[in-house]
Amino acid sequence: MAPREAMALQTRLAPQVVLEGDPGDVRRVAAADVAFVDRPYPPRRALARVAVAVLSYPELAVVEQHVVEAPVNFPYVPGLLSFREIPVLAQAFAMVRTTPDLLLVDGQGYAHPRRFGIACHLGVLLDIPAIGCAKSRLCGQEAMPGPARGATAELIDEGEVIGLVLRTRDGVKPVYVSVGHRIGLESAAGWVLRLCRGHRLPEPIRLADQLSKGG
Repeated sequence: MAPREAMALQTRLAPQVVLEGDPGDVRRVAAADVAFVDRPYPPRRALARVAVAVLSYPELAVVEQHVVEAPVNFPYVPGLLSFREIPVLAQAFAMVRTTPDLLLVDGQGYAHPRRFGIACHLGVLLDIPAIGCAKSRLCGQEAMPGPARGATAELIDEGEVIGLVLRTRDGVKPVYVSVGHRIGLESAAGWVLRLCRGHRLPEPIRLADQLSKGG
């Protein structure tokens, strides 16, 4: 698929994203992250290492963890991350034995130029309540939240609130939270904060990040 075709597909799929809801009886929380292995892979294709971690809630004990390495065929294009990573992520999620009640993705959800970031794409694909929790902003205008844990500020694009800038630790750089699928924005921010245990990133994403980097 050419990048222009991928953008058109995002625009067609975006209306499928459900921007409201609040996961009820959450017992399993999954997170996914992707790293790229720094070694040559013929024929000049990048090699991705995908990690999926499933944790119990509220204990945040590891229930399952899976790592898959595979080449990616789609080029790096800002805003089209899902087309590069989801084919490999799908392989990892196929190994998960229990359906998660909530999914966190290290990347954007609705806070995307076409309102269909990787958290939306994966949430719609798996039909699971999903949250995008990114370390940086992709689009929109932001204001900085207050310095205390739990402070938020709106992320706005073309007059629409597309996400929240959330402080997860006192005085620490915030994260960018947006809806992935089947959850409201305030609920998404609440879950991210609830899943942060003394670190900037939620525990499921921290574990997936470590696994994807070989930790």
